[in-house]
Amino acid sequence: MGEQTVTPREGRDQVVRPAVTAGADVSPQPRPRRLDRLRTPRRPRLWFEILLIAVSYWTYSLIRNAVPEQRTAALNNADWLWRTEHRLGLAFEESVNHAVNSVTWLIVGMNYYYATLHFVVTLGVLVWLFRSHPGRYAATRLVLFATTAVALLGYYLYPLAPPRLMNGGDFVDTVMVHQTWGSMASGDLKHMSNQYAAMPSMHIGWSVWCGLTIFALASLPWVRILGLLYPVATLVVIVATANHFWLDAVGGLLCLAFGFAVARLWYGVQPYALPRTVPEKT
Repeated sequence: MGEQTVTPREGRDQVVRPAVTAGADVSPQPRPRRLDRLRTPRRPRLWFEILLIAVSYWTYSLIRNAVPEQRTAALNNADWLWRTEHRLGLAFEESVNHAVNSVTWLIVGMNYYYATLHFVVTLGVLVWLFRSHPGRYAATRLVLFATTAVALLGYYLYPLAPPRLMNGGDFVDTVMVHQTWGSMASGDLKHMSNQYAAMPSMHIGWSVWCGLTIFALASLPWVRILGLLYPVATLVVIVATANHFWLDAVGGLLCLAFGFAVARLWYGVQPYALPRTVPEKT
């Protein structure tokens, strides 16, 4: 009786499977639809992001400043808002403005904070996301863009004078008084910016976006705490410098909520729940 060659099970699988596969009627996998591809997180491209952010901010500034100032309506709305805060027992802006203005070094620092950190911190968080969380970058950036876009609608529909420009108000325009560079709506720069686009406050919308992003994604506890403190400090600054009512901050939060809703609908999950990284495109 001759020897029989026994093919191990693994060997049989390896031999038989290709034959079965080759003979089967295998339909080609459908290509993902364009909409699905757009919703899939991809590694961001640096040149595209720089161009997109530059064009988007230029467009935002152009539209915001092109909105008719509607001075009379803006002043009337400010009077109504101020009366409403008094009825609520929460009209504290004037007291904060006067108290902080009495400490020169503090109010000067807040003027520069108002003028610079709004842009510096926001861009810094975008760069950090681009480098460290590429899978979440596009969705989180979408939140910021949608927030800013809906704010433009608010500037058009509800022109509002800042407290420092109110009729009969006793607010201090801290930039003018201390002659610091701190507001596009004061001094010689006031003709370059719409002075009556105070509602909603994008200082709050952007700072809360930064704070939530840092808190959700940073690994160091003290950095996460700083992330939460940043929008709180920004609220104090916009009130102390008489650039906004606290209700403007509420408007900014509502715009941010809209931004998160847009990202949630587009990607199916909140931006911070997406994978941190995405595979390299092959």
